Amino acid sequence: MKFLRSLLAKYMLIVVTAIFLTQIVFVIYALIMFGADSIISPEDSLNPNVIEEKWNDEASKIQNVSEETIQKHFKKWMQQYPAASMFWVDGNGNLRTQFDVKEELPLKWTATSTAHFIKERYGGDPFTVIAFVGKDKSQGFIVFEIPRNQLKPPDGQKYGSVLLSLTIGMILLFILASFLFFKGIRKRLLNLQKAMEVRDVNGLPIQVDVKKNDEIGQLEQTFNQMVFELRESKQREQEEEQLRRELIANLSHDLRTPLTKIRAQTYFIAKEELSQEGNQAIKSMEDSIDHIDRLIENLMSYTLLMASKYKFEPKEIDVVRFVKESIASWYSLFEKEGFEIDVELHPFEKNKWMIDPLWMGRILDNLFQNVLRHAKSGRYIGVKTESTKEYDAFVISDRGKGMKNGSNEKGAGIGLSIVDMMVKGMELDWDMKSSEQGTIIKIKRYKVGRSEKTF
Repeated sequence: MKFLRSLLAKYMLIVVTAIFLTQIVFVIYALIMFGADSIISPEDSLNPNVIEEKWNDEASKIQNVSEETIQKHFKKWMQQYPAASMFWVDGNGNLRTQFDVKEELPLKWTATSTAHFIKERYGGDPFTVIAFVGKDKSQGFIVFEIPRNQLKPPDGQKYGSVLLSLTIGMILLFILASFLFFKGIRKRLLNLQKAMEVRDVNGLPIQVDVKKNDEIGQLEQTFNQMVFELRESKQREQEEEQLRRELIANLSHDLRTPLTKIRAQTYFIAKEELSQEGNQAIKSMEDSIDHIDRLIENLMSYTLLMASKYKFEPKEIDVVRFVKESIASWYSLFEKEGFEIDVELHPFEKNKWMIDPLWMGRILDNLFQNVLRHAKSGRYIGVKTESTKEYDAFVISDRGKGMKNGSNEKGAGIGLSIVDMMVKGMELDWDMKSSEQGTIIKIKRYKVGRSEKTF
């Protein structure tokens, strides 16, 4: 049963049907050909084979041969064949009777003239039939002639044309059936391809309607099963993502509560008279608390960005002035740590950038924080502007040991991930070069569209 529903079985049925119908056509043709002589219709009376057979048969049945009987015979045939001509030559070779003969015939027929006549008429026009009169060949012969344009084609030619037409018809029918068969297959495959390309709101393919249980139907069922499993996987992923965000939010809240208490207790302890080592320990604790707080903030921001929940409100601002104010807020911290601060901020051709000031501030804070915590060994930070034909950029550089070598402070990876998502979210670009001599980061705005990063 499974095989009978397959495409192979259906196409084999088309082929077998075509062969069976072709055989029927040949059988019918054979029956017509072999049975045509036994059935003579009025139309068959114009068949050369029928005329010849009938003329010879009736000539042999003539009795009491005389001009009167021959003329009576000719008149009978003239009624059926008005365009024909006939004549009688008796046993002595004399031309006795003629009807509608258009040419001059010899009055005395010899063996030579008879042979010449037969040779001249053989296969020519008019169609000529010669038959002996009566049972005794000594009574002479009668001749029947009719223009070939009055006759119908021979049976073989007529039915051969019919056979050819039927054969061509069968071939065309087979081609049409095959075309419709494969057209249906192609349509179903194209529908399946379209379903693979179209996506729903979740970015997943859509299911297709399964109408048949053949090979393509089984493929459609498998495709639908794959889509179903993808939807289940997507749903589980969304549920897990929601749980992860809730977990991070709850964890951040739960961590910040004790951190606030620890910060308060550290503040009160710092008021007490402590030794130098005690004061150093209190300062180290405060730095650790600040570091943990920043890590929690980065983790929350990263989660919101990944879920596209971080609020984005772009505005047109003077970006050079914005960067100056940002580095000014960090100036005292860098100075306190003994950094050499090198700031060269020159106006761009177009200072107005369409950006979110909160996002831009967060980007700069993360980069400055990384320099402060991971490039202390170099004691240098540079903030400059750079303009080329392709882009305007802010360049932040340090002289630390580079990103690959790392530092005693950890947690910079998530901060740079936030930088990457926020920069791209504002349709800007950035690149970073890091070596043992320091790190250089450029935040770019292309003048004519965006192009690929260059490192």
